[in-house]
Amino acid sequence: MHKAGFVNIIGNPNVGKSTLMNALVGERLSIITSKAQTTRHRIMGIVNGEDFQIVYTDTPGIVNPHYKLHEQMMGVVRNALEDADLFLLVTEVGETLKNQELLARIVRSDIPVILVINKIDLSNQQQVADKMAYWHNQIPRAIIIPASATERFNIDSIFDHIIELLPENPPYFPKDELTDRSMRFFVSEIIREKLLLYYQKEIPYSCEVAVESYEEKEGVDNIRAIIYVERESQRAIVIGHQGKSIKKVGTEARKDIEEFTGKRCFLNLYVKVLKDWRNSERALKQFGYETGD
Repeated sequence: MHKAGFVNIIGNPNVGKSTLMNALVGERLSIITSKAQTTRHRIMGIVNGEDFQIVYTDTPGIVNPHYKLHEQMMGVVRNALEDADLFLLVTEVGETLKNQELLARIVRSDIPVILVINKIDLSNQQQVADKMAYWHNQIPRAIIIPASATERFNIDSIFDHIIELLPENPPYFPKDELTDRSMRFFVSEIIREKLLLYYQKEIPYSCEVAVESYEEKEGVDNIRAIIYVERESQRAIVIGHQGKSIKKVGTEARKDIEEFTGKRCFLNLYVKVLKDWRNSERALKQFGYETGD
């Protein structure tokens, strides 16, 4: 008997969805920062065993749309409700699901739900017990597991419940695949993570990264990437005085890229202005965002 299925990870921004996925997959596939609205795309992480294949999907955090970018992100989340074999709904003690429509759809469906109350290392026992009772009333059929992805507490329990709930299916992907995303995609995500870490306020959310060229050579990769911003003033901030800011981003991104690929790399970063790209359907399509239709 072989089990296989799609486990779609859903939740508000900043509840640790990406950290949880990385703990379950064992690889650093999704951006992890302390900032909300980090994941913009749907990212798959594939875990294989002799008699199972789990296809985890980290979806964008649930937000109230302010740009076409946000609308498309929420379209991705809605689509994730349609093709799931199992929902992994991630929350934390101080959070409730912001989008009641999505919660209602999950409640109405007959798809199994594992509800993870993450970051319990930041809460006390009574707070966790109260939140477990709250969610039991919201989704009575859900399996509720308190956890800490950063401390790896109860990760094995989540994994065991997922295996138990997977339907019988042949593998969906070749057994040696880790993700459906390309190396270019992960390079752009690593660079974007550094932008989120090193710039303040709106700047990182106004940035998009595109890998223009990726030349693989023996022992070293040559990568050219463009950071797009919406205004000339943002370009000046990203570059920084005498290029110091962009140099820092490049240095830190290169270290993570080399760790991810296991090879040395030369990384060249450039900054260009693409006005109002977050509200441009053409630009969003160019950057590979799903329409959510």
